[in-house]
Amino acid sequence: MSTGHHFSLHAAQHGGSPACITAKSGETLSYAGLEATTNQTAQLFRNLGLSKGDSIVLFCENSTRFYEIIWGAHRAGLYYTPISWHATAHEIAYIIENAQASAFIASNRFSQAARKTLELLNLDVLALSLFDEIEGFESLESKRSAESISPIGDETSGREMMYTSGTTGRPKGVKFPLDGSPIDKAPQDDLFLMGEGYGPNARVMAPGPLYHASPLMSTRAMHRFGGAVVIIDKFDAMEMLEYIERYQVTHIICVPTHFARLLDIDKEVRSRFDVSSVQCIMHTGAPCPVSTKRAMIEWFGPVIIEYYGGTERIGGAMIRSQEWLEHPGSIGKVAVGSAYAVDEETWEVLAPNEIGVIYFDGGEKFEYHGDADKTKGIHSPQGWRTLGDVGRIDEDGYIYLTDRKSNMIITGGVNVYPQEAEQRLMEHPLVVDVAVFGIPNDAFGEEVKAAVQLAESAESSTKLSDELIDFCKEVLAPVKCPRTIDFEEQLPREANGKLYKKKLIERYRR
Repeated sequence: MSTGHHFSLHAAQHGGSPACITAKSGETLSYAGLEATTNQTAQLFRNLGLSKGDSIVLFCENSTRFYEIIWGAHRAGLYYTPISWHATAHEIAYIIENAQASAFIASNRFSQAARKTLELLNLDVLALSLFDEIEGFESLESKRSAESISPIGDETSGREMMYTSGTTGRPKGVKFPLDGSPIDKAPQDDLFLMGEGYGPNARVMAPGPLYHASPLMSTRAMHRFGGAVVIIDKFDAMEMLEYIERYQVTHIICVPTHFARLLDIDKEVRSRFDVSSVQCIMHTGAPCPVSTKRAMIEWFGPVIIEYYGGTERIGGAMIRSQEWLEHPGSIGKVAVGSAYAVDEETWEVLAPNEIGVIYFDGGEKFEYHGDADKTKGIHSPQGWRTLGDVGRIDEDGYIYLTDRKSNMIITGGVNVYPQEAEQRLMEHPLVVDVAVFGIPNDAFGEEVKAAVQLAESAESSTKLSDELIDFCKEVLAPVKCPRTIDFEEQLPREANGKLYKKKLIERYRR
């Protein structure tokens, strides 16, 4: 088993080995190169006046520059917040101001949004560009090139400050305290990967955007173990299979949407690719339909691990393939501390298999930046914390999620959690994606509605809508099944697999 260190140790021991490989071009950044550029980046931050505990916001595509900036910030003891490429200037400006960031670093690829953001800000920030110039920004590479490649004298660990996705409201920064620890002290989530084959001969690929927590942390962790990160700029299922074969990828970090797109490829076509190098596929971010996961295990073998957690690093559960086949639909047992299904009216812990809100007594201490009420609101009287998921825990400690508390539909006084209907509809061969949610109903308060994305070979029709509703009723009580179905070209999902149901619901609330 390899031991995680700061990558500077690997740079000293095998500096010529690749730390990053850009999948499309094959261009590499060696460990020696990563060591030099991150030292220069940390030197630049200090010389620009950034001190320990200050914040930067990064607006950058998946690239070697991304790692140069976050690791430079880490060495300088800064908080770093990656921003979604799809965010509007108003959304970016809100995060910069909320984080009280000292610097806004933007890639030239997003120059239009970056310039607009700068115009909107009511905060003075250092504006630095990457790759090429942006009007009103200074080139970070030009300024950095004059800096020393030696470490700064006061290195101390910085941290990510990720912002929640904002699917149910304005995003909030998840802020962990900086304790002045040395740069070689790794967060717990980085270190648990020690048991999953991370090491100098490993290569990890995350087809999702690095501004999401799971791709960021799982690839960042690889640098602690001396392996290579294979960088994909944008997910394409066929290209992903090509890169697995070309670069002999050993570890993949996915969301269920990636699984679905891979399985859409004709079986005969995908069988042409050699995926035997893959030792571990970790998926997270959203519920995975049982049929989808079974198909992936049949294809890749028992190498698939599900990891449940959140940006907040509350709790954390894990389940491996063989274990999952024996407990299909489970997200596993809690990895740190204990989990409880709780009745939020009485705050009592429920008996096995009774449905309640899932709380955890483990995880790191954090706060929602600038929002004491939201921080307090996730705690139970016992001091446990929740991510807002509803589910049950069986007699053996296996957790089964029903849905998110915020997604609950109350129809005729009955509580309905949409995930059951979503999972069932996803089993239909003509369904590619689905969202189930509540819409107003004069008689019942709310009624169950479904939005469905069909396979390319299917045509929407009233007949098909009725067929899907009947398909749902074959295994679920009618109250849990959609009364009506709308067909959508594509559902509003983020790249991390999370569904923005509020965008669908808003159409029916007007």
